Amino acid sequence: MRPRTTTLLALTLAAAFGGFAATWLRDGVETPAVAAPAAGVETRVVAALPGAVEGQPLPSLAPMLQRVIPAVVSVHTRQRVRVSPFGNDPIFRRMFPELIQERINQSLGSGVIVDAQRGLVLTNHHVIEGADEVSVTLADGRELRAEFVGSDPDTDIAVMRIPAQDLTALPLANSDQLKVGDFVVAVGNPFGFSQTVTSGIVSAVGRSGIPGLGYQNFIQTDASINPGNSGGALVNLRGELVGINTATFNPQGSRAGAIGLGFAIPSNLAGNVMRQLVSTGEVRRGALGVETQSVDARLAQALGLEVPRGAVVTRVYPGSAAAAAGLQPGDVILAANGQRIDDAGALHNFEGLQPVGTRVALELRRDGRPLTLQATLREQPRSYPGEALDPRLAGATFAELPERLRQAGLRGVLVAEVERSSRAARNGLRANDVVLAASSGPFADLAGFRAGFARPPELLVLRVLRGNVRGDLTMQ
Repeated sequence: MRPRTTTLLALTLAAAFGGFAATWLRDGVETPAVAAPAAGVETRVVAALPGAVEGQPLPSLAPMLQRVIPAVVSVHTRQRVRVSPFGNDPIFRRMFPELIQERINQSLGSGVIVDAQRGLVLTNHHVIEGADEVSVTLADGRELRAEFVGSDPDTDIAVMRIPAQDLTALPLANSDQLKVGDFVVAVGNPFGFSQTVTSGIVSAVGRSGIPGLGYQNFIQTDASINPGNSGGALVNLRGELVGINTATFNPQGSRAGAIGLGFAIPSNLAGNVMRQLVSTGEVRRGALGVETQSVDARLAQALGLEVPRGAVVTRVYPGSAAAAAGLQPGDVILAANGQRIDDAGALHNFEGLQPVGTRVALELRRDGRPLTLQATLREQPRSYPGEALDPRLAGATFAELPERLRQAGLRGVLVAEVERSSRAARNGLRANDVVLAASSGPFADLAGFRAGFARPPELLVLRVLRGNVRGDLTMQ
């Protein structure tokens, strides 16, 4: 294996990503200085706003927030981490076990009660990821242990259950009705300041293309969202949940403060993921069953397109939704259910947000002529055993690459598990390796990887990314 540094992100995300160090609070929050008025300078007194103007009371968010705030909770996580001065080197960790120390990492985020009867709480996956213990503090001060129900890393949604009575839940709004300019309010626990309220407007809907954040259909808002707000509520002026706050974008880092670029997961998407997690413990996604590439200027000219836009189909998998709908290699997909498709990434993102069985109207260009096809999305396996592909891969389990890595520019499949002493293990494969290429043929995802073994190659070589090191492994 030869070293090669891989830069995955071109921009720094100041995410409201769950936890932050408790020491930041100690060092970062200081007693504000109070300045006395200079001698001889008149002190001006600002009058308070009147309660009413011409007999009409001034508008206030207070009545709505009295209903919302009890449904927003603080989420505390604890994770036990074994730390060695030799890092993760397994040989030195075995040689010097006495130098390994246990450390407790604590973090803080937010959550929203969405079902009072069953005690269901929505939050972000990244808030509770890797936690050994999760507790929830209610607005009335009660602290409860939370039971993990399920999570979906690719949409950053997690569901917990708390055993409590007299809970207040927020109703889920139809987030598809949100429009740019609608007023919204964010409620959460930024920097540990519980039940903090900020307000703003919807700056954009359907926002995507943000590196490292999985499948994306975000509500963008200028309501201030800061570390600790993750998993909190974004509500409309009726007090209905329209989104789950998940991240902010700031090239200067989170300590630069909020700059009006906050993102929330729409309530329709969060609700769909939650219902699947509660009923089955996993999320089933629909897929067309195609491989595509983005249309650039050269391809646009060759395909007779006026504008270099869309996703051109390069492969249609047998038995897929695309095959049943009549898609062909060379078709250029320009829109799906009325949503503009600018490139291959946009189509992949669209597919990842659709449940199995979704009917999709595809607007195409075939041989330069417009065409509309109807497809019903089918489920694609999320993982596949290596022995079903090739005996040389026996003992390994391959899975789709996490969407956050795809958004960061990687393409390939993930080695999810490798059984000890298996043939795959003896060939050098390790869990969490990313297979970037193979002598079995080109691929961009798990379906493409599987398709390459229709005719197993005589010599099977995998190009693997392990950490920041790339190399080739020959499967014997």
